[in-house]
Amino acid sequence: MKGDRRTFLKSAGVAGTIALAGCISSTDDSGSTETTTEGSTDESGGDGTETQTEQTTSGGEMAANIGMVYATGGLGDKSFNDMAQRGAQEAKDELGISFSQAQPETNSDFKPAQRQFAQSTDPNYDLVCCIGFAQTDALKENASRYSDQHFMLVDSVVEADNVANYVFKEHEGSFQVGHLAGLLTSQQFSTAKAETSGDSTTLGFVGGVKAPLIEKFQAGFEAGAKYANEDIDVQSSYVGSFNDPTAGKEAAASMYDSGADIVYHASGATGLGVFQAAKEKGKFAIGVDADQSKSDPDFKEYILASMVKRVNTAVFEAIESEVNGNFKGGNVVTLGLERNGVECVYGQTLGSEIPQSVKDKVSKSREAIINGEISVPSKP
Repeated sequence: MKGDRRTFLKSAGVAGTIALAGCISSTDDSGSTETTTEGSTDESGGDGTETQTEQTTSGGEMAANIGMVYATGGLGDKSFNDMAQRGAQEAKDELGISFSQAQPETNSDFKPAQRQFAQSTDPNYDLVCCIGFAQTDALKENASRYSDQHFMLVDSVVEADNVANYVFKEHEGSFQVGHLAGLLTSQQFSTAKAETSGDSTTLGFVGGVKAPLIEKFQAGFEAGAKYANEDIDVQSSYVGSFNDPTAGKEAAASMYDSGADIVYHASGATGLGVFQAAKEKGKFAIGVDADQSKSDPDFKEYILASMVKRVNTAVFEAIESEVNGNFKGGNVVTLGLERNGVECVYGQTLGSEIPQSVKDKVSKSREAIINGEISVPSKP
């Protein structure tokens, strides 16, 4: 434990360390939950962050105490944040750790949310997991300020001895689902609820915030689609938010109306609107981060596949390293196709209906990428 680095009194506690506004829930061993609400403002002036603290215990001393700071959009996105939480839950079940959760509402809330865990003395947090590239600037400051606190960061890199960085080859996985989409939109393909026109050369991509990371999804998807059919045009739209299903629905509906048979999204909870548009238009969609045909089963008859990005693996590996005393501070771990860090996962309902000849071609392009025979661009 790293008690010597703490700057706040132990009596401050988890909720009061930086006095964020929010809902705090604790779960006891019996499974019952007690919820209280507290609110004020921290020294940096940030407020409005919803902070949910879940003390998960399995009896006896914890193997480690973990803080989770999620991306904006929060839990329930059935995608990126939920996958991160899954990793923490897996670590709780398999390693005997406890974890607490903060759900910032805006980017300005990241810094105080990270500090909440770094300053806590009851409990001391062994590792703080920062989920998402938007936390980079806040973590640069906090990693320097709390040099004895271990952090992990997903989707970006902070060069510091107390930060373990995990990044993904999103463009490679996106190439795979782009290849799939390109093959299917170029032929007649129908299911009980949706269909392609058979002669379409238009696909769609909906992004959340326009940033280099999300552009990797777009670049890979476009490259995969054109690998299947050089005549394909991908319409792209960035709605400016990872938590705006209405905007996602409007963007996707416009693409479907313009002739797109299939729309891929990399937009967090915004993507739920993409699925709604696919259902209304009788067209197909491709999910992201999680197998969204399972995480959002209401749309399983429209989700061809998902570009699964195993954020849960990154979170679990980081926690496991901390528990085992092998924290990878200062390192960058990259997860791509070769480690199944990213993968084209077919939908639980529609996967069996996709022609085997199409799946075989997607499998061959996967091996070609791994072997270096196909170079996938990371910029549109």
